[in-house]
Amino acid sequence: MASAAVRDELLCSICLSTYTDPVMLRCGHNFCRVCIHRVLDTQDEAGVYSCPECREESQERPALMRCLALCNIMESFLTTPPTQTEAGIFCTYCVDSPVPAAKSCLHCEASLCEKHLRVHSKSAEHVLCEPRASLEDRKCSVHKKILEYYCTEDVACICVYCSAGEHRGHRVEMLDEASEKKKERLRNVLQRLITKKSKTKERVRSLEECRRKAQEKASGEAERVTALCRDIRRRLDDLEKRVLSEISSQEKEESLSLSAVIQKLEIQKDELSRKMRHIEELCNMTDPLTVLQEPDTGDLCDPEDMGGHDGGDEDTMGHDEPLHDADDLDVAVISDTLHTLCDIITDIKIGIYMEGPADILLDVNTAANDIHISDDQKIATCSLVKQNRPETAERFLYEQVMSSQRFSSGRHYWDVETKSVEWIVGMCYPSIDRSGDQSEIGHNNKSWGLCRTWFKNEYSVIHDRKVIQLPDSISSDRFRICLDYGAGRLSFYELCDPIRHLHTFTASFTEPLHAALSVCNGSIKISGGKSN
Repeated sequence: MASAAVRDELLCSICLSTYTDPVMLRCGHNFCRVCIHRVLDTQDEAGVYSCPECREESQERPALMRCLALCNIMESFLTTPPTQTEAGIFCTYCVDSPVPAAKSCLHCEASLCEKHLRVHSKSAEHVLCEPRASLEDRKCSVHKKILEYYCTEDVACICVYCSAGEHRGHRVEMLDEASEKKKERLRNVLQRLITKKSKTKERVRSLEECRRKAQEKASGEAERVTALCRDIRRRLDDLEKRVLSEISSQEKEESLSLSAVIQKLEIQKDELSRKMRHIEELCNMTDPLTVLQEPDTGDLCDPEDMGGHDGGDEDTMGHDEPLHDADDLDVAVISDTLHTLCDIITDIKIGIYMEGPADILLDVNTAANDIHISDDQKIATCSLVKQNRPETAERFLYEQVMSSQRFSSGRHYWDVETKSVEWIVGMCYPSIDRSGDQSEIGHNNKSWGLCRTWFKNEYSVIHDRKVIQLPDSISSDRFRICLDYGAGRLSFYELCDPIRHLHTFTASFTEPLHAALSVCNGSIKISGGKSN
């Protein structure tokens, strides 16, 4: 079945009607045979022939070739009557062949093609609209007149008789004017809807981003918990092996000790049995001379062996030292185990209660003049150029700086990244001395620190000049300082995978605490902190 688009392709560009006996030029364009003959006849005098479509020229009159395929299509097209739905709206005045209408006239109640539209009346009473199959919906159902007005009070389209009748005195507008006003309102609504859609779209994007972050956080937390549990299991396994090894070692030592005592007692028992048999033999003798000639019985029975004349302590069995109690194990092993378990529990608390960092800043007013503080107050760098800051009572004299934040309750932590071969990081009271050797972090009873010594490449913790060397090797340059003020605990961790506990100070804090840094060369960066 032919459609409106197909019908357009079947129109001759010269007569604007469907092809009649279509022929084709060498350029491939098709025309009615009669139409193209007329055009070529007018070109005979000039002696140059050109295609009306593409203007391709030739010196000889082109031969016309009948287009069999197009002829067959035209026969099929002409024998199939077009329906209104398939072909659209056709010109009322093109009776020979259907031509698509360009407009419909409400006054004439007719549809017009482009050719008839050019000669159509332009008077105001002739109202043109888009081609329509039926014009009844454009007329008043009562008066059968064209709907030209719009009653704003009754919200209805009316004709001229309606405006003078039942709608008399109402506010009436021309259809075009009312339509433009409604379009303006619709544009405003559309703009609001576009804005709302844009906001909704942005909200959806934001929620999707939140969902993605939540999924990433959940995945990260799951990995963190898995790693933490794996580390706990590993450390518990190591602890179990160590305790079992210690128990086995103590059991072997105890067994060897008891074996030596048993051997000595067996020898003593045999000697006592021999003496007892000899005495019994003497007691059974009938010859008094033989009995009297034997050594005195005191030589045969050693007072020490028998426990002395007072009877002695039977448990000593002739020895100065009492026997070992088999239930007496070394309590130091149990104590060490409890401390190790305490460290593991502390690590778990760090993971549970302190999830992410917040800001912590360095106080420039406390920084020594050989320490440069970055603009974001997070990096302390040892500087060969004096900073020329005013000397005040709160400023350190040598290469140290404190945080502006002070902590007097709760749990807190922050991370540091060291780019130096010698440094100290930790915490101090605000009453710490600001000059002299006693002002260095850890070299007084008002500060606690984790430090690295460059000439020994050693790590240690220090408080009140008491240094504790850290036995394990440290490869990371990132560390975490954790403070539980209420519990009186200050802990240091190495930020490796997994996080590793280095040392915990316990104290009854009497003043607020500040983070403190000391850097002899290079720099130290505070990357964050967290409070609970």
